[in-house]
Amino acid sequence: MNILSTYQRRVTTTTHVGDVCIGSGYPIRVQTMANTSTNDIDLSVAQALRCEQAGAELFRFTTQGSREVESLAQIEEQLRKKGSRLPLVADIHFRSDVADLAATICEKVRINPGNYASDPQTIRERFTHLIDLCRHHHTALRIGVNHGSLSSRIMEQYGDTPEGMVASCMEFLHIANEEQFSDIVLSIKASNTRIMVDTVRLLVATMDKEDMHYPIHLGVTEAGEGEDGRIKSAVGIGALLADGIGDTIRVSLSEEPEAEIPVAKELVSYFTNPDSPRYDEQHITAYNEDKHSIFFYNTEKDWSLFQLHAAAECGRLLWQYGCEDLELLNPNFDQARINALSKDILQAARIKMYKTEFTSCPGCGRTMFDLQTTIAQVKSGISRKLGEKARGLKIAVMGCIVNGPGEMADADYGYVGAGRNRISLYRGKECILKNIPQEEAVEKLVELIISDNK
Repeated sequence: MNILSTYQRRVTTTTHVGDVCIGSGYPIRVQTMANTSTNDIDLSVAQALRCEQAGAELFRFTTQGSREVESLAQIEEQLRKKGSRLPLVADIHFRSDVADLAATICEKVRINPGNYASDPQTIRERFTHLIDLCRHHHTALRIGVNHGSLSSRIMEQYGDTPEGMVASCMEFLHIANEEQFSDIVLSIKASNTRIMVDTVRLLVATMDKEDMHYPIHLGVTEAGEGEDGRIKSAVGIGALLADGIGDTIRVSLSEEPEAEIPVAKELVSYFTNPDSPRYDEQHITAYNEDKHSIFFYNTEKDWSLFQLHAAAECGRLLWQYGCEDLELLNPNFDQARINALSKDILQAARIKMYKTEFTSCPGCGRTMFDLQTTIAQVKSGISRKLGEKARGLKIAVMGCIVNGPGEMADADYGYVGAGRNRISLYRGKECILKNIPQEEAVEKLVELIISDNK
């Protein structure tokens, strides 16, 4: 049995982001993203400094327009005055002109090929111009593809599939190669851990065939909050780290960004530290081929670490062996609690659904409501009104209309911020109710689910 008892990192080229180098010759970098308004300079600077102190090595800001680019310049100026060298990343959607402006200010610019442009000629013209600016200003690029936000042209050819996501990424990568620009990091994300893992593996295999070896950023987008968000992130990110894939990671939680850092650092440490208590042949007591189940044994005494480590190991093993069940054993904890964790891992790996799955974005400067309060209200309303009837449903709580409808591609229903105190409700990708008052939104969501007989 090929157990995950050793770690060997994929060899990549090196990407320079300010003073930070990303790639196989350097440590796996941990990053996060601001949930402040980018135009609130003082709050943004304070949050960046807190995250840097917690261990963040890159920090991203939503950048909707030229005003946010100007604010980023002020944020960077303030950070440098305070002695911070934290590289700033501009997160761009839709507007290539804003990406051009940001490339003159920030250490790194993230673009989404799915909404950057549509026809190949326009893509080439706009992306080549951006590359020229990045080269001149020593700015790195992140080509970040998200499940559910592919261009109409790619969707028509491939559908919303791993193949389509990889094709979208490779289209931009080919242009960058032709322009001999190599300060690039790639990311392919999904809220569905299985899609995320399969797609990143496909991207690596595709690049290998073309002798490309760019660094990769890992993350399960819209992982959620609390234990569920941590387990889901560990399942997806852990499966790829175990493969040796991953040069920078973010654990996307619907919490304050500094709360993401310890989780990400622990995952990195678990796979890269040779003294980590990794599972191996001695810890796996049985693999039942008839029941397609795996049995583990572990003696970790810290519950939060036991959760993370088990989820990080089990994701890959469950998929690798086509398992349908999982039993964890640990003498330090109540077995009922451990059994609940086993179910949570199986659900995070999309093998079995035991409860309602809540997907939620981590929040950013575009978020239209208090994210944590709203998530609690949605969860409470669904539980109170539907109870066990909602088991297996996938419900997404998304802070804004920019990413919401696309990035909740895997959800049955979506609760999306459409404006201040305004919510739009979705069935899949179809908007059913638009711009309704937030105080009515949870009740309307429940009514929609009941009317669909789900």
